[in-house]
Amino acid sequence: MSELVHRTLPCGVEFAAEILPGRPTAALEIRILAGYADEPADKLGLARLLEQVVDKGTARRDGRGVLDAFDAVGAQRASATGRHTTAFSTLVLPEFLPQALDLHAEMLRTPTLPQDACDVAVELASQELSSLEDDPQSLAEKLIDRQAYGAVLGRHPLGERGTLETITRADIEAHWHKTFAAGRMLVCVAGDVNVDAVAEHVQKCFDGFGSAQSAGRNAVPIEFAAARTHHAKELEQEQIAICYPGVALTDKEYPTEQVMLGVLSGGMSSRLFAEVREKQGLVYWVGAWSEHPRSAGMIHLGASTTPERCDKTFETLLREVDRLRDDLEPGEVQRAIVGITARTETRGDITRAHCTELVNDLFHHGHPIPIEEKIARIQAVDVAAIQRYLDAHPRNALSVVTLGPRELGTASEDAET
Repeated sequence: MSELVHRTLPCGVEFAAEILPGRPTAALEIRILAGYADEPADKLGLARLLEQVVDKGTARRDGRGVLDAFDAVGAQRASATGRHTTAFSTLVLPEFLPQALDLHAEMLRTPTLPQDACDVAVELASQELSSLEDDPQSLAEKLIDRQAYGAVLGRHPLGERGTLETITRADIEAHWHKTFAAGRMLVCVAGDVNVDAVAEHVQKCFDGFGSAQSAGRNAVPIEFAAARTHHAKELEQEQIAICYPGVALTDKEYPTEQVMLGVLSGGMSSRLFAEVREKQGLVYWVGAWSEHPRSAGMIHLGASTTPERCDKTFETLLREVDRLRDDLEPGEVQRAIVGITARTETRGDITRAHCTELVNDLFHHGHPIPIEEKIARIQAVDVAAIQRYLDAHPRNALSVVTLGPRELGTASEDAET
């Protein structure tokens, strides 16, 4: 049985730990409460550039030395820039957790941000933006986010070409000074660890790092736009992206929404896969999922089809959502619950997954929630709960983007044969 600990340290770091007795690994995740929603409007892409270059040199080591130091303790590292946070995660043997913390503190507190590394990061980001043009699914996701979420939350982590070209090393350094501080940090660990010793080490690592005052915890409102937009592009496939408001991750109906999405798109027996792909053969891929900016939630439906079948695919996607209200079966709900429970308990490296779940809890709820409690909420969902959810949250305001050669409503009558 695991044990959860949560406290705010004197340095301003919000710290949490899950003690997992007997685990052979320890996971660490640090979230800086600043993401691409916190960038200046004329410097889009800045947050990700900082994430990319912060490990390219410190006051003690050059970039090669930083990498070698992490490799010396066998650290498996990752980093990412999100809407509201910048994340740095590591998996190590428990005995090397103090060294991993020391290296992260060195990297986050004393980066040198070399000019050549900044130049390379800008060039690579520009190349990635160009590659989006050859990735229709990712491009459609970028377009629907911009339309459905608004000017701030709808930004893309890579920024825009026009703003990337203006970003200098001085801009990156200024953004580091502004956003990297102990008072904007969530630090979580999971594994067979001595919590008091780890908390003391975190305090030592980040004491005096910027202001201890909490920051970055206010929600940014979604500026939802109910609209239908077509982006013409010569493709063999047509991308369909649909988005509409759901519930926040903190909402009491969030578990119901999870199960509903599991019924729609939780595996090969799910409704979208079985009906839209297997039975009607309309799509190359199809899916339904949710996203949760702080204090908000959005439902997404997506598909890739032929231009001739885009109208029928669009109508079928919406029909499958609507049909849940009328003919949902208890067996479907139970399959979705089993699938969600299995993924929750087995996904990826379980230690790292526990740590990520813990830091997500701090971000959204402000405190840890035991995994058993989350699973119990999922398992309490039934047909009636999903029907009540659908009544309370109808999909009557849609943001729709199509990408490809044909606009919705223009398909020929005989093209589906």
